[in-house]
Amino acid sequence: MISTYWLEKRKDHWIQLEHLLDQSQKHGLKSLTHSELQQLSLLYRQAAADLSALREDATAQHYARSLNLLLARAHNTIYSGQKSSPFSVLQFYRYTYPQIFRDHLPLITTAFLLFVAGAIIGVLLSLTKPSFMHQFLGPAMMDSIQRHEMWTKSVVAVKPAASSGIMTNNMTVAFIAFAFGVVPCLGTLLWLLKGSIFLPDTVTLLFFNGMMLGVVGTACWLNGMSLQLWSFVAPHGVLELPAIFIAGGAGLKLAKGLLLPGLLSRRDSLARAGAEASRLIIGTVPILIIAGTIEGFVSPSALPAMVKFILAGIIAFFFFVYLFVPTKAKPATA
Repeated sequence: MISTYWLEKRKDHWIQLEHLLDQSQKHGLKSLTHSELQQLSLLYRQAAADLSALREDATAQHYARSLNLLLARAHNTIYSGQKSSPFSVLQFYRYTYPQIFRDHLPLITTAFLLFVAGAIIGVLLSLTKPSFMHQFLGPAMMDSIQRHEMWTKSVVAVKPAASSGIMTNNMTVAFIAFAFGVVPCLGTLLWLLKGSIFLPDTVTLLFFNGMMLGVVGTACWLNGMSLQLWSFVAPHGVLELPAIFIAGGAGLKLAKGLLLPGLLSRRDSLARAGAEASRLIIGTVPILIIAGTIEGFVSPSALPAMVKFILAGIIAFFFFVYLFVPTKAKPATA
């Protein structure tokens, strides 16, 4: 058990750290002298060590929570002083983002499984109740499938505009899946209880998008259009679908922060989860831009199906190497 003497002694250092943070917040980091900057760095490291000790003592959790918030504030202050540059952005996407992805892989996997569950349900309902498939897709899309015509012909005629629209739509879906993590399952519950109110949430969006793919895939299979469908989906889908799963994982991170705050208050837990989830979602932007470009120019093109599948395989290989194979950042040169 941590002694009162130890706490009183360490409190002085925490107060000094808070004082330096207040000063930097009011007047900026430039207002601190060289010795004060060194002191800020030292106090930050000492406070981190103190927090580890406090977390081991069940009777000191109140102090642990307060010090945790102080450390989060110090972290933001210290690292906000770093100048951003094109090189730092490249460093983030090249080295930092894959590590962020791997750190959140359990949540991203959960998002993937929700999508797969929706796809399986969509397939089963389409096979057992053909009327569901017609109602889900609508008469226009079903007529197009039954005529063995892809509904993507319009994309070919206006490729640049279509590509831009696709990017916008994909990013909208991704950011909605992320943002509605703050209302986990609320929309589904309201709809089940009242039948008329539907507020989307991350779980529902992932499940619904999976169901959409399952129903469309089944409809195309039953009408002999599987090759046309999957040769269209494959080139951009190997990027677009993982990006949606990543965005869903970010949304689930928000939901976890809201529902499982741990030692923090619900507000503080949500704020911390939001900061981490934001770094995860921001990495999907270039992925979705590339996917939208491929979907606008390559996927609906007249290239042979085999060429599209080979291209999809190459893209998937390099993409998954980027995400899963750890690499060390190169040290900056003077």
